[in-house]
Amino acid sequence: MTLRIEPYLDQKARWPQTGKVILAQYDAESVTVYQAYRPAIGHFAAKHGYFGGEHFKLSRMTWIKPNFLWMMYRSGWGTKPGQEVILAIKLHRSAFDEILAQAVHSQFIPKLYTSQKDWQRAVQNSDVRLQWDPDHSPSGGKLQRRAIQLGLQRAIAEKYSREWIISIEDISEFIAEQRQHMLTRNYEALVTPQESVYEVVNPQVANHLQLSVLNAE
Repeated sequence: MTLRIEPYLDQKARWPQTGKVILAQYDAESVTVYQAYRPAIGHFAAKHGYFGGEHFKLSRMTWIKPNFLWMMYRSGWGTKPGQEVILAIKLHRSAFDEILAQAVHSQFIPKLYTSQKDWQRAVQNSDVRLQWDPDHSPSGGKLQRRAIQLGLQRAIAEKYSREWIISIEDISEFIAEQRQHMLTRNYEALVTPQESVYEVVNPQVANHLQLSVLNAE
């Protein structure tokens, strides 16, 4: 596995406990996001390095999550039907930034949109949907911190599935191992992908996403 990993408790100690933040594994060139699929789709993607094959369809919105534990909560640590194969998708960082720049909130927010019609127009014209949801602990407990997920459709989904991917890795075996530590609440042994707060350098985009302003670590 190529993901950088670190003890969960070490990371928990430095992560923000509240606010809207993007936790992700990234470097100067890439950002890793996660998706869960049934085996027919997940195995094809991991083998070929892109999304395709007879079972993969772009007619529906596809959701990506840069936060590992948020993916674990949504997929039941890879146990929910149709979400057994967990993929770590490494994207070009410029592509991830483009996705963020085009994101439109899934709900009307008066501070950001002049009217409900203005927001509805933005939704219709955007290929990226944005949701902030409560983040969760390894065992599923709801946290005060918010986690981001991004829904992709139409042209952006096409680019994501083929053009923007650096690599795709099936991390289901790693997750199965760590799931045992989660089930026994053995958090001292639990390791998770190394993540830190992703800084959005464009202040207009950061403001539109409603990212929390954090003190320097």
